[in-house]
Amino acid sequence: MSNWTVAGVQMSCALGDRAANRAALVTNLRRAAERGAQLVVFPECVLSGYGFTSRAHALSAAEPLPGPSTEFVAKACAELGVWAVFGLLESAPGDKLYNAAALVGPRGFVAGYRKLHLPCLGADRFTDPGDRPLAVHDLGGLKIGMNICFDGSFPESARILTLLGADLVVLPTNWATNARKMAELVSAARAWENHIYYLAVNRVGDESGFRYIGLSSAADYTGNVLHFAPEGEEAIFTIDVDPAAAAQKRVVTCAGEYEIDRVNWRRPEMYGPLVANPGAFTGHFNK
Repeated sequence: MSNWTVAGVQMSCALGDRAANRAALVTNLRRAAERGAQLVVFPECVLSGYGFTSRAHALSAAEPLPGPSTEFVAKACAELGVWAVFGLLESAPGDKLYNAAALVGPRGFVAGYRKLHLPCLGADRFTDPGDRPLAVHDLGGLKIGMNICFDGSFPESARILTLLGADLVVLPTNWATNARKMAELVSAARAWENHIYYLAVNRVGDESGFRYIGLSSAADYTGNVLHFAPEGEEAIFTIDVDPAAAAQKRVVTCAGEYEIDRVNWRRPEMYGPLVANPGAFTGHFNK
């Protein structure tokens, strides 16, 4: 497996203006491709914005997957020979609304992911909980899994993607001022505990009373931080991902004396409480 160049695009977006956001996304996709990126990752809800005040307001900026935006981005991906992950609000049959991420490549729409864990904040007050199993997608030598924002607070999300074979987990996110600690810690923690690469891509700008801080980050399979993007500024950055190194979970410092495997030496028979949730999910907020 050869190495991959993966880009994060830390950018602002306009609330509810999908046309303008699509255009800005593709402009930045081209800029990242010019830097050699093969996979380009954008923030959460970058096509729609996030600070909606009602379900009807959020639905007005939603679209299906696949849909007009995935078709628009796919044309650019085909021209540039790149893959893209970007966030949007997804409308689905049955009047459903999801905070979603789309994976698009040179041949078109590949897969969608629906955010599993929903905070009481912004558009997530009105979206439906994700209803699809976590999945890993092989781009032809690089296996990636998708989470969104608050999903990164739950280590089980990245762990399952690791067990499904992910070399890289990407986390499109909208972290505002109060999420600074998450921005500082999540990439290194999730990467280190799963022996994978982890890329968190945040937005910037002011919207609906919130200031989005940037501080996008990436870490390698040893937990070393590869990049921290600047605070409050648009930025494009790239990292080098070695899928073979991420796949080799056993770390041998001294054979037979000092060896570590944080994935294959798990004790799942002892983890019963993880799936015996004492809480009861009774619905969501202000739909």
